[in-house]
Amino acid sequence: MTTRTASSASSAVPARDRAGRPPRTLVAGLVLLALIVLAVALIPILSPYDPIAEDIAAMLQPPSPVHPFGTDQLGRDILTRVAAAGRIDLALMVGVEAAPFVIGTAAGLVAGFYGGWPDRVITLLSDALIAFPFYLLVAVVAFVTGTGMKGIFLTFLIMGWIIFARTVKGATASLASAEWVESARVMGFSDWSILTRQMLPNVLSQAVAVLVSDMVALLVAIVTLGYLGLGIAPPTPDWGTMIADGQSFLATRWWVSTLPGCAVVLVGIALALIGDGLNDARRDA
Repeated sequence: MTTRTASSASSAVPARDRAGRPPRTLVAGLVLLALIVLAVALIPILSPYDPIAEDIAAMLQPPSPVHPFGTDQLGRDILTRVAAAGRIDLALMVGVEAAPFVIGTAAGLVAGFYGGWPDRVITLLSDALIAFPFYLLVAVVAFVTGTGMKGIFLTFLIMGWIIFARTVKGATASLASAEWVESARVMGFSDWSILTRQMLPNVLSQAVAVLVSDMVALLVAIVTLGYLGLGIAPPTPDWGTMIADGQSFLATRWWVSTLPGCAVVLVGIALALIGDGLNDARRDA
């Protein structure tokens, strides 16, 4: 065996090993997200403090062994409130994304596979909605339905499906003219069978990668709505509301706003790592 052949063989083995492993960014993101979910699930159960109970005698205390994240202007334990708010905001993020993901993926499959008037209708509808300012739509929905989860869900149901429809439509259109699609039709497979058993598995990984990336933007939007007073109404803990409540104390009582903000940043980092890892895995597949 020549030196060149030996070096090629030795470099090929690590390449095969790497191909069998998930990307490090994906593993890091999943581990970080799992730790966050575990924390928000267990801390409100294990903490001796009620996240909404006020204790004026303990107001604005700095972080300490008694209150690891300190207390807010009403004496509430911030660590317990951050965890309780995480339960609500993360559950809302996942729940709000579910329906737009399904609707957008289905619409993109149909538009990309058939083209013609389904494609034109979905394109025109998505273009019209994108032209409408997002936070103006939020204000309109909040005015009609009131603040809280219902208004957030309706707003993202109206707008959220667009990114999935456009992503899946492009991927499906590139596959619709493939020879194997014509072969499947000749063999007697129905359009429904081709769409669900052949097309969907081929485009689903791309849609899931977009889903994870879109969750970052959705989380920021949920926190922003809470900050503006259009999200979850007090006294229910919410990261955006907690950041807004502590902004007047930021110069002297930094922990009131900063620590809820750090929780948002950590979730965003975890989701960004997962999204990057899924994209890397899809490219390597």
